[in-house]
Amino acid sequence: MINLREYRSSDFDELWRIDQECFQEGIAYSRRELAWYMNRSRAFTLVAPSTPGHAHGTAEQAEKKAEGKILGFVVAESDPSGAGHILTIDVRPEGQRTGVGSLLLQAAERRLVQEKCKAVLLETAVSNTAALAFYKRHGYSVIETIPRYYLNSIDALVMGKHLDTIGTAKARRVKAKKI
Repeated sequence: MINLREYRSSDFDELWRIDQECFQEGIAYSRRELAWYMNRSRAFTLVAPSTPGHAHGTAEQAEKKAEGKILGFVVAESDPSGAGHILTIDVRPEGQRTGVGSLLLQAAERRLVQEKCKAVLLETAVSNTAALAFYKRHGYSVIETIPRYYLNSIDALVMGKHLDTIGTAKARRVKAKKI
């Protein structure tokens, strides 16, 4: 079972390494870019640590060890106009196809709904077939193409989804009844 948590500044180096692992040079964020996106005023970052292990050492070391290594993360932001934006979802290869990406995406969408967003947008490379299939499974549709968005040579697809605040609230009520 994976319990998502809020980003801590001590996570940054590992999150940057995950981003480098997930995307090719020129598409992956530089340290400066990733920090800038994560620190925007309306941005948030959620982290998916792996299954807990044995903990010892300082309190922070024990907490990190108890959580295990980070499998993935999502950076998103809300806009006062009611649109959310998924800036990146990164999942290590060993965490892919395990539901980690879905958990991160759904948690980000719930958070955006709480922040009064009615829709969410994201960009992905036209050549990233795994990401396209993933987002389509989660109800995203292609809105437009941005020519030469990545590396000044690879087109990006802007994908979007309406966020159903009623459905999200209903899901929270159903989950609360089960507890």
